Amino acid sequence: MNRGIVVVVSGFSGAGKGTLMKKMITEYDEYALSVSMTTRQPREGEVDGREYFFTTHENFERLIGENMFIEHARYCDNYYGTPRMFVDEKLAEGRNVLLEIEVQGALQVRDMYPDAALLFVTPPSVEELENRLRSRGTETEEKIQQRLARAKEEAKFIDRYDYLLINDDLDRCKEEMHRIIRAAHASPKYNAELVRSLTTDLERY
Repeated sequence: MNRGIVVVVSGFSGAGKGTLMKKMITEYDEYALSVSMTTRQPREGEVDGREYFFTTHENFERLIGENMFIEHARYCDNYYGTPRMFVDEKLAEGRNVLLEIEVQGALQVRDMYPDAALLFVTPPSVEELENRLRSRGTETEEKIQQRLARAKEEAKFIDRYDYLLINDDLDRCKEEMHRIIRAAHASPKYNAELVRSLTTDLERY
């Protein structure tokens, strides 16, 4: 009953999922943010070990071979992956572990953690999505078009997720995400051991 749950957060590039998860960690005590590993170059202000563990393609592929990731995916010519040990330690401590993962990796996590809660974050419109990508000021036109093309493919997987969050107001979206996760703790699939115990005891009567 006190074990945490895995919460997978996916969404289009530019949906604001990274900012959303930082607010969850800052404002609520029961969450731990999993730090992913990536082969992409750090953006300005990003710190190794805080936003991501930054590594080379060669090292990442070596770790794949050693089965060190819960999931991994290749996105826009770079690898992203979730280290296994951190997640299991935080779940045992009773923390809900937030994983920011692309759709390919999210479905891999569902295979490993069948009771994981999958949330998809999106802006209210495609026009707003493009505006957010351009307002970053860090992307070339080619990269923006790549990310929009990728969003078109990702949209095909939205119905595989448990919840859809519209990020049109960051604080409102954060509060809704917190409510969803709190409610998920009461779902029978997150309390399988208790359900089995109740069923066994009732069979004795």
